[in-house]
Amino acid sequence: MASLSRRERKCFERAVKSILGADRFKEFERTREMDSAYAVSNVRLRVNCHFEKGVAGLTARIIPQDIPSIADVGLVTVADALCNLTDGLVLFTGPTGSGKSTSLAAIIHKINQERSKHIVTLEDPVEFLFPEGKGIIRQRQFGSDFLSFPEALKHVLRQDPDIVMVGEMRDLETIAAALTIAETGHLVFATLHTPNAVQTVDRIVDVFPPYQQQQVRIQLSLALKAIVAQRLIPKVGGGRVAQREILVTTPAVGHIIRDNRSQELKSVLQTGRDTGMTTFENDAKRLLKEGVISKETWEWARV
Repeated sequence: MASLSRRERKCFERAVKSILGADRFKEFERTREMDSAYAVSNVRLRVNCHFEKGVAGLTARIIPQDIPSIADVGLVTVADALCNLTDGLVLFTGPTGSGKSTSLAAIIHKINQERSKHIVTLEDPVEFLFPEGKGIIRQRQFGSDFLSFPEALKHVLRQDPDIVMVGEMRDLETIAAALTIAETGHLVFATLHTPNAVQTVDRIVDVFPPYQQQQVRIQLSLALKAIVAQRLIPKVGGGRVAQREILVTTPAVGHIIRDNRSQELKSVLQTGRDTGMTTFENDAKRLLKEGVISKETWEWARV
């Protein structure tokens, strides 16, 4: 970037500006980072705009045109349970690039095709475009359709949704609003950048000041329905497959969360197979048995 001519720098700047639009480009100049979606012909891209050595640049990846099926993302065993929920909070967690958005899109698509529900999504950016189904789905994009996740969540109930999907719970205000919506008879799906179920529970509680944490534990113990933590690992023949840890909120799990004993969730995950739970280790064992991953991959993925 440092060796680019003034003309080349302007070219990069124009490219980023054409993707973001004039208003968002001004915000980008202030924040120095911004995500967006962009369409070229029939190809949609997820774009990260950033600065490198003082020059505007971008990184893009293709968003698949077809929304993956439940079988494609490997959620057959828990899909019906998740899709038939009527209220509560379901979290998909994992690091950046772990397929959270793809898995969540498969769930939302299944619900929209099979149930007559009003679904509102709040995304940054909108990735998958959902086709018409039995329900009504409204996809709203940060920056163009709303300017703040907490504010959008405060007002979303006036739109009378059955289901709300939050692209990412990034801060205290967003988490608090999502919990409140989940407590009031609505189903909320959201993502978090946490690696496993235990750290997800701790992260949600710890983001609040100490004097609020016990109340949040009580809220979470009542509202949380499931945590699906995932990471992508190499599969035999090329490509990657999702390896998951799944926590289902049974009465025992609710008590553990409420009583601030989150470390005990590890043992519950080990023994909760009958309720749909699994650990990363057990899921790696399943993938090895099915011939999806190699023994070499299993050796490190099971840890």
